[in-house]
Amino acid sequence: MKIRITLIALLIVLVSTGIAFADSGVPQVEETQGFETSTLMQLFGTATETDSIATTIDDGYKVYWDPAPPMGGYSFIYSGTYSEHTIADQGLVSFAKTMKYDTAGMAAENQYNLVTDRITEFIGSETGRMISEESLLLDGAGTGTDAIYSLLCPFAAQGDDDIIPPFCNIVEEGSSVDLTLGSLSSQSSERFIMLAAPDTSSTNWGMEWPYPVSDPGVEANYNVKLIGFGDVAAVGSASAYMNAHLQEGRTFLQYGNGYNYDDYEYPKAEDMVYSELTTATGEITLFQKTMNYKSQVTGVGKITHLF
Repeated sequence: MKIRITLIALLIVLVSTGIAFADSGVPQVEETQGFETSTLMQLFGTATETDSIATTIDDGYKVYWDPAPPMGGYSFIYSGTYSEHTIADQGLVSFAKTMKYDTAGMAAENQYNLVTDRITEFIGSETGRMISEESLLLDGAGTGTDAIYSLLCPFAAQGDDDIIPPFCNIVEEGSSVDLTLGSLSSQSSERFIMLAAPDTSSTNWGMEWPYPVSDPGVEANYNVKLIGFGDVAAVGSASAYMNAHLQEGRTFLQYGNGYNYDDYEYPKAEDMVYSELTTATGEITLFQKTMNYKSQVTGVGKITHLF
């Protein structure tokens, strides 16, 4: 008896907004880099594709503390990674992929530091097989910053005591397949590097320290789809997953006298752990999963001074 599996997980959305949920992003460096690749393959035999990229960027705040670890006040650090490994052996292979990466600060919600798009079709011989794995990760942490320099809306922050609270958020998304027959497509995008807004106030000792323009929000998207050819189902197994651990604060406490602050306290207001895994095995008519993570500052907290 033949079994056909239709599995659709159309929308898995993890949205973080508001005072207690807010990734600020990290400001771009002065010199930015960008690259773009395009790959096309059509063959009968063996094809492989291996891609990986990992970026770590911080705000460089080293006046009193190293950026991380441990992180001092007004510090940010982000890591973003992407990887794919595909091997299609002993079969008819069609492979097309584009990848774009840019370390410049993103100014709008439809702009991304990383964008990938691929489609792979495989028809295996009697011993043919295609294995493919793809993953996306976004990891950001910050100890709070002045909102007046990071939000373009003039009504979002009114003074120096308005802040973006501390946060520590990590999100993973990805998929894997093991096929003898099928058409696989996937898209991913990631935004975490923002435009840099220098603080030129007289109280900043002329350092022109960069703050991230946080209005677009931090975002990670991953979509995957597996189908067959016409009335012929894909054959094999497929899985897709999303994992997240989100930790957010509400306020920023400072201890000390005047500008000689002796200690900082970052009270955690929220701790969320999310995990999801979808799998399918057999003759698969449709396997589709769409995942989105977005964390956007829509409000501010307050600095509390304790003398």
